[in-house]
Amino acid sequence: MMGQSTSRAAENSSGKPIVFLVDDDEAVRDSTQVLLESYDIEVKSYASARAFLRAFVPGTAACLILDLHMPEMSGLELLNMLKERGISLPVIAITGRGDSQLAERAQRDGAAALLHKPIDDGKLVTLIREALESA
Repeated sequence: MMGQSTSRAAENSSGKPIVFLVDDDEAVRDSTQVLLESYDIEVKSYASARAFLRAFVPGTAACLILDLHMPEMSGLELLNMLKERGISLPVIAITGRGDSQLAERAQRDGAAALLHKPIDDGKLVTLIREALESA
């Protein structure tokens, strides 16, 4: 099944950086994963912030693509939780809503960039490559 992760999500056999994709929209997860894998980018996807937290093991070169609007735990809540735990990952926040206050808050809370859905594929890949270089 696409997006399934091992119990040690941050480990990979290739030694390549990983993109963690957290979005409650299955179609977005699947299409984004297919896109990134076509660029030889390793992706592990999660349907919720809680699923990501259960699987995440700090300590690898990675970046996080994070939907800001999800049920149970929002992307902003996850950003804050990571910050509280001292976990530093480059984060690309995504949203389907055009809210400038949300964008400001996401960047203040640690997101390197904010993209609006539908996502521009080229811009996403460029931002991911920049994030992984800094990871």
